[in-house]
Amino acid sequence: MDDTTLSAYNRDAKAFADDWAAQPAPIDMHNVVDRFFIPGPTADVGCGSGRDAAWLGARGYPTVGFDASEGLLAEARSRHPQIEFKRAVLPALDGIPEASFTNVLCETVIMHLEPEAIAPAVARLLAILVPGGVLYLSWRVTEGADRRDEHGRLYAAFDPERVLRSLETTRILLDEQMGSVSSGKLIRRIVAARSSVHS
Repeated sequence: MDDTTLSAYNRDAKAFADDWAAQPAPIDMHNVVDRFFIPGPTADVGCGSGRDAAWLGARGYPTVGFDASEGLLAEARSRHPQIEFKRAVLPALDGIPEASFTNVLCETVIMHLEPEAIAPAVARLLAILVPGGVLYLSWRVTEGADRRDEHGRLYAAFDPERVLRSLETTRILLDEQMGSVSSGKLIRRIVAARSSVHS
């Protein structure tokens, strides 16, 4: 995780959490999850203030939220005490065993990574899935050069092939680019199933 981005989330965690809570519900993401996720343990990687983890839990997915920001994790635990939240940092996600989740949600997170960390991050997200498990991955699209917003958060402008090459062994279930219902920003969204183990 980019240090300046992490510092921004830690410094202004409550303001970010309040802003996300005030945004329209991400119905587009909800519809995709309802379509593709399968029953079982679910990880929300980059869970922020826990909004999506709480929704997943309410939909019947036993969910654990993971984030790099201790400030955002404190907000998540306060706002959604029924959900378990833990610290884990992309790309390594230390402490999360391989093949431990049926579904992984990583909603608009990887654009905060340095471009060279994106492929290892995607590979690690796949590794924590069980064979046949489903990865939902999205990122905010930034054209041209990397940029930072007024908070200092990094929005990396990277070639999507960095992601697609890391997903070559998966079955792509959905690949679309559209405006987010919640944030209004242009996002790329991919849903992929990890390959099953063949005897």
